[in-house]
Amino acid sequence: MIRRRLFGLAAAAFVALGLPTAAQDTFIVVQSTTSTQNSGLFDYILPIFTEKTGIEVRVVSVGTGQAIKNAANGDGDVLFVHSRADEDKFVADGEGIERFDVMYNDFVIVGPPADPAGIAGSTDAVAALSRIAEARSTFASRGDDSGTHKAELALWAEAGIDVSEASGNWYRETGAGMGTTLNTGRGMGAYIMSDRATWISFGNKGDYSVMVEGDPKMFNQYGVILVNPVKHPNVKRVLGQMFVDWLISPDGQSAIASYQVDGQQLFFPNAGG
Repeated sequence: MIRRRLFGLAAAAFVALGLPTAAQDTFIVVQSTTSTQNSGLFDYILPIFTEKTGIEVRVVSVGTGQAIKNAANGDGDVLFVHSRADEDKFVADGEGIERFDVMYNDFVIVGPPADPAGIAGSTDAVAALSRIAEARSTFASRGDDSGTHKAELALWAEAGIDVSEASGNWYRETGAGMGTTLNTGRGMGAYIMSDRATWISFGNKGDYSVMVEGDPKMFNQYGVILVNPVKHPNVKRVLGQMFVDWLISPDGQSAIASYQVDGQQLFFPNAGG
């Protein structure tokens, strides 16, 4: 009787603290961008986290814009995306607790060997996009409010080009993820802006290659946020925070740094600044 009472008290304490008990599911849902999934990063690092903690991570892989909307609806415990302004707004709106830098890479513009706009070898993304527009060369955009799409639109804006006027003409929007857009863009001989991790992992490059890279304006930062459990009581606060803490810990950062494809490191940890 005493042991049963003590077990009940312990279980109640675990529940009060938000800790998992034997009766609870030890998994979390992470709303994340497609690049973290399509690049193979999650397939590599999540088993390491699960082995260490016993927590299963279930990823919803969509564009950053949709991931943020899903998280704001309470459909997830952690948000892991790459659109800093939107991430900051998510926290400012009370949807998330605190944002942390996790890792970075960069964007690239890829294209066909014919290179009709003559941009190969450029390190100036804005100038390259201006040349594409001037030549009316086909450009395939994700058009899906993803982090990559947002970054691309910012570069067009800086070039002073309203791509909405060219929509359906030389500027084509797929409304799809990065892999599908790369495949579709290749099929139409278009230029495409991609995060480098997805491009390296992409298995259908054909004769396409990187045309534009190395511009600081194409820097691509990823951040992680615990969804606010006060606003969304279904959030698994403790389990979600454990994942956030692991990602920015030396162990998590080391796991991210060690992930490679074809001998190339895809993401560069920078949680420590």
